[in-house]
Amino acid sequence: MNILDNIDFSPNAETMRKQAHIAAASEDETELLKLIELSKNIGRPKAAYTVSYVTERNEDTLQIDDVTFKSRTLALHLKEVERVFPYVATCGHEMDEEYKDDGDMLKAFWWDLIKQSMLDTANTALHEHLENTYRLGKTASMQPGSADVAVWPIEQQKALFALLGDVEENLGVHLTESCLMIPNKTVSGIYFPTETDFRSCEVCRRDNCPSRRVAFNEELWQAIHHA
Repeated sequence: MNILDNIDFSPNAETMRKQAHIAAASEDETELLKLIELSKNIGRPKAAYTVSYVTERNEDTLQIDDVTFKSRTLALHLKEVERVFPYVATCGHEMDEEYKDDGDMLKAFWWDLIKQSMLDTANTALHEHLENTYRLGKTASMQPGSADVAVWPIEQQKALFALLGDVEENLGVHLTESCLMIPNKTVSGIYFPTETDFRSCEVCRRDNCPSRRVAFNEELWQAIHHA
């Protein structure tokens, strides 16, 4: 497992103020700035990845190293790919351990925004590291549970963590029995080189998803599930 744990976090307070819909020069802005300063002192965004290889594949499943995954969509997008990069990126467990929740729901919401910004920073650092180190060119990624259950079930997080190694020991990310990750601002998945643009959102039928990046693609869905 390759670990990136020296990631600089320099949040843009003005951008975050606007995201939180806080008026400039208000008491709320003062409180938000205190939280941002706290996050800069205690936050440790991190990421980890491995370099793995597809060893077997068929229409619905594929084996990466010695771990088997069941996903027709994943198998389709990796049908011409040999080398892949399983990964985890997180805001860091320190953000949960050091923050004292006083029951103020508004502050908790602001803290969650800061954690998301920290996760985005970790994800960007990981992507740049992979590009600079391996010269991947155009890449795409898939994450268990990020789209419809038929795309790549969230239960496959267990297989992904097994492929990565001891994620909790090395990164401080805990996988629950229901396959949710703690801290909550954590993502995991597989990066892979691709000649075409692809996002999991394209094959997700969930309406009103706050994380949607692109529109649902009915033609792509039909091509995958009725091949």
